[in-house]
Amino acid sequence: MSGPAPRGLDEFGEIARLFRPLARGAPGAFELMDDAAVIPSRPGFDLVITKDAIIEGVHFLAGERAELVGRRLARVNLSDLAAKGAEPQAAFLAVAWPPVWTEADRASFAAGLGADLKDAGVSLLGGDTVATPGPFTASLTLMGWVPGGRMVRRASARAGDRLMVSGHIGDAWLGLAAARGQVADPDGYLEGRYRLPTPRLDLARAVLDHASSAADVSDGLIADAGHIAEASGVELVLDLERVPLSAAARAWLALQPDATAARLALASGGDDYEIVATAAVALPGFTVIGEVVEGHGVTVRDNGQPVEPGAGGWRHG
Repeated sequence: MSGPAPRGLDEFGEIARLFRPLARGAPGAFELMDDAAVIPSRPGFDLVITKDAIIEGVHFLAGERAELVGRRLARVNLSDLAAKGAEPQAAFLAVAWPPVWTEADRASFAAGLGADLKDAGVSLLGGDTVATPGPFTASLTLMGWVPGGRMVRRASARAGDRLMVSGHIGDAWLGLAAARGQVADPDGYLEGRYRLPTPRLDLARAVLDHASSAADVSDGLIADAGHIAEASGVELVLDLERVPLSAAARAWLALQPDATAARLALASGGDDYEIVATAAVALPGFTVIGEVVEGHGVTVRDNGQPVEPGAGGWRHG
């Protein structure tokens, strides 16, 4: 790890203090004292690589606790590996510190990142630290193993498959609204779901063994289902009334004057970090919400009636 450090900061000393422990003694990390790392081959396996970046005020709330920022960075990347059926292994970090981030903030970020990487069995192998006039920006490159040729892609959905999703959908969208004071959240559950998503590593094996296609739900359920439909050259039929909701989301839904519009908003909000998948059979931990048919794109229905989905979620610029 190398690069210009924030003014007055001993970059290499900070790397040793904050990030060397995250290497967890991995031989190819060389104690983060080199300009590169080595990843040994694993016979019979493919190395799956993903990369997500987060920017303060865009991907998380400005002024968020540094520990949660570090944990969020780990989790949004781990979510991608879970949807591919991959076993997490190693990571590379790039982080740009703005002047307002104190030494304590940087240590808290490293601690949060390190805790979640350790829980997932991931070693930090290297990266870069630099200064920026702002805002805080960080990117994690995460790698994991899958048996050779078996990574679960977006492009393999087949007509006749079931469309399904894990967990609950819409909590993170409501949680962001709650953090902004727009939605009641007396016990903080919704806000917690936005601030600290849970990557579905517990479902990675089921995805690997049974899913024909999968993606993590980051842009929005409808949008990410659309990515599968486009890549696979099929049509996904999604029934809004079957989308699984938490008790908090159901309570919010009951207060809305237009239930269809509200269900559409929940299925478009994004940041859930659940897994949308297709398979010939229902998977444990998933709820069936539709089907795969011949055609293209996503058809959204509510109680059998067609619904115009709009963008269906986040559109990348």
